[in-house]
Amino acid sequence: MLVKDLQPQAVWEQFDALTRVPRPSKKEERVIEFLIEFAKRHNIEWQRDDIGNVVMRKPATAGYESRPTVILQSHMDMVCEKNSDVEFDFERDAIRAVVDGEWVRAEGTTLGADDGIGMAASMALLLDDEAEHGPLEVLFTVDEETGLTGAFNLGEGMLTGKYLINLDSEDEGEIFIGCAGGVDTVATFVHEKESAPEGLSFYRVDVKDLVGGHSGDDINKGRANSNKLVARLMMLAQEQFGARISRIEGGNLRNAIPREAYAVVGVPAAQGEAFVALAEKFAAEVKAEFAVTEPDMKLSVATAEAQAEVFTAELQQRLLAALVGLPNGVLAMSLAVPGLVETSTNLASVKFVGEEIVVTTSQRSSVESAKLYAKLSVESVFVLAGAKVEHSDGYPGWAPNPDSQLLATTVESYERLFGVKPKVRAVHAGLECGLFLEKYPHLEMVSFGPTVLGVHSPDERINIATVEKFWLHLKDVLKHI
Repeated sequence: MLVKDLQPQAVWEQFDALTRVPRPSKKEERVIEFLIEFAKRHNIEWQRDDIGNVVMRKPATAGYESRPTVILQSHMDMVCEKNSDVEFDFERDAIRAVVDGEWVRAEGTTLGADDGIGMAASMALLLDDEAEHGPLEVLFTVDEETGLTGAFNLGEGMLTGKYLINLDSEDEGEIFIGCAGGVDTVATFVHEKESAPEGLSFYRVDVKDLVGGHSGDDINKGRANSNKLVARLMMLAQEQFGARISRIEGGNLRNAIPREAYAVVGVPAAQGEAFVALAEKFAAEVKAEFAVTEPDMKLSVATAEAQAEVFTAELQQRLLAALVGLPNGVLAMSLAVPGLVETSTNLASVKFVGEEIVVTTSQRSSVESAKLYAKLSVESVFVLAGAKVEHSDGYPGWAPNPDSQLLATTVESYERLFGVKPKVRAVHAGLECGLFLEKYPHLEMVSFGPTVLGVHSPDERINIATVEKFWLHLKDVLKHI
């Protein structure tokens, strides 16, 4: 079966169309054009602001003219991750979405259900002549994944609604009423290098096939961080063999738990076999350490070409100390909301940029002071390692409003439709809702969606049956609010 033929077809047809439109973060020109053409083709009122956000408006259906305006919000960019053995250009190629039993997934890449399915549902509603609702404003924002740029720079006059439904959640049967705030911390090391000492044999160490995932939603699941694993092994090799690193890189996106990393390292030729034995022993130990969460982990060692240059001993010492010493994962659980991660940090990526080594981390917390403390903790490690440290502007959390009329209607709707009460909770991931609340303090907001697993990784997949429930729920809420 083709994706566009799934039920509800109105939603899946729009999702299928979106998979054919490249939409990397900060490169949304083609999807913006796609949305505007969609609006023009169907005679839908639309508006674009300077940053690229697009809003479309649909009048109330007959008899609902006096209802308050509801905003449906989703983001148009997607996380672009692929398996290393897959040839794919996210700026040109269409996502290869396939039906796989109860799921829709992509072949070797992220699917873009985050948040393409929210976009698709919004577009389907704009075309649905039978749906009953008050006035609708449908907002598509740019660059949610790498900076919340669209929400930060939302143009004046784009929104007038009283209620906002964010369609960027990934757990069907759960309604979200709060989220964490976040800030990125970026450290820059000058790439100091020198000629490689004579008599070194070089090896390439690779960590691959980790589960990865969303650095907010999945940070409490005990998954391994590829950057951490490679750094740990390099520090052991440094201590035992005086190993000299020529290259170390890993990870990609600030909001994804890194799945792959590698290092190119030289050891005295006479100790080559001992180094390989160390790497194999370390591989066995970390596979046991992460046996439950990383069943497919691979740590391999292969001979590499001789390298003319290596890091200076001082740079190597400082960089490894920082990578090994950085906090990573859950820092604190919420005492107010059982089961909610309060504060976390993710060692997202290590990259070479020109003559610099750039290390990116991401801190999140539902408590502003704890977010600041996490940021300072990470900064302190980098400062001690002699790196230049910069922070992003960050974004605010979204404080729950349990007395919201929109929340009450959303819960009542779900229970009426499906015979069970939905879970109402906050999420550790960052949503744009906190920024909307800063600009429009009167807003009442909820967030819900179908079940999407493996977001921000090539394992991303969406459960087909939950899309129908999501669609029915969304239309029912709009009818009754």
